[in-house]
Amino acid sequence: MSESTIAATPAVTPVSQVRLPPAPAVPHFLQAVGFSVSRKWIVGKLVPRYGGAFTMKLPVFGPTVIVADPALAKQLFMADTDAVGNIQPNLSRVLGSGSVFALDGADHKRRRRLLTPPFHGRSIKNYERIFEEETLREAANWPEGRSFETLEPMMRITLNAILRAVFGADGAHLDELRRIIPPWVTLGSRLAVLPTPSRTYGRFSPWGRLAAYRRRYDEVIGRLIDDVRDDPNFDERDDVLALLLRSTYEDGSSMSRQDIGDELLTLLAAGHETTAATMGWVFERISRHPEVLEKLVAEADTDGNEYRQAVLLEVQRARTVIDFAGRHVYAPTFELGEWVIPRGFSIVVAIDQVHQRSDDYPDPQRFDPQRFYGQRPNTFSHIPFGGGTRRCVGAVFANVEMDVVLRTVLRHFTIETTTAPGEKAHSRGVAYTPADGGRMVVRRRR
Repeated sequence: MSESTIAATPAVTPVSQVRLPPAPAVPHFLQAVGFSVSRKWIVGKLVPRYGGAFTMKLPVFGPTVIVADPALAKQLFMADTDAVGNIQPNLSRVLGSGSVFALDGADHKRRRRLLTPPFHGRSIKNYERIFEEETLREAANWPEGRSFETLEPMMRITLNAILRAVFGADGAHLDELRRIIPPWVTLGSRLAVLPTPSRTYGRFSPWGRLAAYRRRYDEVIGRLIDDVRDDPNFDERDDVLALLLRSTYEDGSSMSRQDIGDELLTLLAAGHETTAATMGWVFERISRHPEVLEKLVAEADTDGNEYRQAVLLEVQRARTVIDFAGRHVYAPTFELGEWVIPRGFSIVVAIDQVHQRSDDYPDPQRFDPQRFYGQRPNTFSHIPFGGGTRRCVGAVFANVEMDVVLRTVLRHFTIETTTAPGEKAHSRGVAYTPADGGRMVVRRRR
């Protein structure tokens, strides 16, 4: 079957024609345990045996079709949102019902229109200075000649950068958010892949602690919204919060305070951990590939960034931070290639496995930025930000931030190479980070 046939608009067919991909001959209980303990490992074992699509019974998501074929991923991402929508459950149970992750169909499309302007074009150029300043501020205390973890410094850089981009200034309120957000993101990331209990079981339980963080967050955001609205220069402000407060839907209505709080929390969480994790992998990879590092250093002293972009793309491919993107079947049935998936099933794209296909990436285990030098990757075989209507709205923001952070470090530090084995991937719940924190050794350039 050709890709053009697969990519055609999915049709709704009689339920009697349901045709599911093959399922592993493993008890559902063992499938669930394996996926919960090490989803990347178990999917990696099943793809060579069952190919581009297979069926599993998963915890949280229930009956699920796992997809590892870019053509099938394309069909899923480009499908009519009335046929397949947001995966259930999703991150809205952690981020709130007003988050873009909670919305579907027309509501999701309307919200994305409001969120897109602050994260594209001229707005991003305004943030480049912030990215450089936060990198230099954090790097001022880096030790010389001694190995240190880069993950936590990157977490602070990305959090401070997104806070300044969202709120436009520094101050006591942002200091309080700096104390709330990191433990909230860590806890929320772990709980997001677990079933939600019917109650929180008190303030000492994980869900109780998450609720407590949320109450503190809502108090701070409420004060920040009031401060921004009362600003005499409110109409001239270009920070994300001011833009959201001024934005209206086509019918003239605006977002509620609760929705704005949920959306800002989504931006802070999504624009923080995943970008920092990718940067941790960047330093872990380039310190083990002298030839790559040498080219990066040479380019950093110029105005170019073509090779740096190729390195970032290859890191996102070879060390995928978010390993799956999912949808939920709402139509009576949904045609996915040769398969017919019934209503109520989840369909999950195994991003990590798509990035490891030898058909698209010869010798996929080799770290080779030349794959992307001078050319952009195929849209549906390189999907670190997901795809289709639910592709990460902050993808451009994250890409520019990573580019500026890496350039700034290269201009001010010499990174020492190492022959140590590559770091293994560590699951933080939603994201995968370097197990040893993306360690590196630097010396300041004189």
